[in-house]
Amino acid sequence: MSKYIDTGKKDTRSGFGAGLLEAGRKNPQVLALTADLKGSLKMDAFAAEFPDRFIQCGIAEANMVGAAAGLAIAGKIPFIGSFAEFVTGRVYDQLRQAVAYGKTNVKIASSHAGVTLGEDGATHQTMEDIALMRALPGMVVLNPCDYNQTKAATLAAAEYDGPVYLRFGRPGVPNFTPEDQPFEIGKALVMNEGKDVTLIATGHLVWESLQAAEALEAEGICAEVIDITTLKPLDEETILASVLKTKAVVVAEEHNMAGGLGEAVAGLLGRALPTPVEFINGGDRFGQTGTPSALLKAYGLDAAHIVEAAQKVLTRK
Repeated sequence: MSKYIDTGKKDTRSGFGAGLLEAGRKNPQVLALTADLKGSLKMDAFAAEFPDRFIQCGIAEANMVGAAAGLAIAGKIPFIGSFAEFVTGRVYDQLRQAVAYGKTNVKIASSHAGVTLGEDGATHQTMEDIALMRALPGMVVLNPCDYNQTKAATLAAAEYDGPVYLRFGRPGVPNFTPEDQPFEIGKALVMNEGKDVTLIATGHLVWESLQAAEALEAEGICAEVIDITTLKPLDEETILASVLKTKAVVVAEEHNMAGGLGEAVAGLLGRALPTPVEFINGGDRFGQTGTPSALLKAYGLDAAHIVEAAQKVLTRK
């Protein structure tokens, strides 16, 4: 039985807002910029408490990235906030040239990621953002699983010297990690110990994987669950230690099949420890309109599909 209990649904973007406010209180160099989405990014409290450190850039994301890079060069710690689709794909050239190539200390706060954005549909949903950001040299990529972890990840990003991509979402999801749980960039968390199969998950699918582990336990299958909050740099040591025990892997992510956590894990195993792997992801397609829960089910991103994938990979051991 999992030791993690759902204490109530909270949106991870609010975890970012709480973390941003606390980071601002801790360090006067922390700034916040947004492209006309202060409310959606939960930057309201920061803007109210630190109006002289908040910049409303309007619907001009490329300009926002350039301004943030300049502020970082001047010694500030800017967080830029927008929807994941707009703050990655729309401004990829600026992120590459002004942030990644320049190694500027810009924090990219990316809300409304994945299909769980829901009813806004494919043009606002993004399932390609992790692939884009993982491809940028030197970019740290974080994808926390709940409110508490998103707050902790935001604080860690503020303290890290270098560019960070922080991904989170809009819907209320289970809040289940401890408020005081230590957070370390580059370190995975073994949430449930097991011996038969390793479930490697990130973001919203960590909770789904914990639910899948409980269902598998009822079938006599002992699943280890690993929460990958940092997709880059990947905690290879923790993954390999688990796979050495279980010799079977399922990777679950709210992202397309190309360039995400699944391919990162497959690349690691191909180099170091060839192992049967099954993948839970959005495939090779765009999002669509629907409720978050309906879309998770439609795209095969829920606990039931993770259980099926675990059963399948066990036949390949």
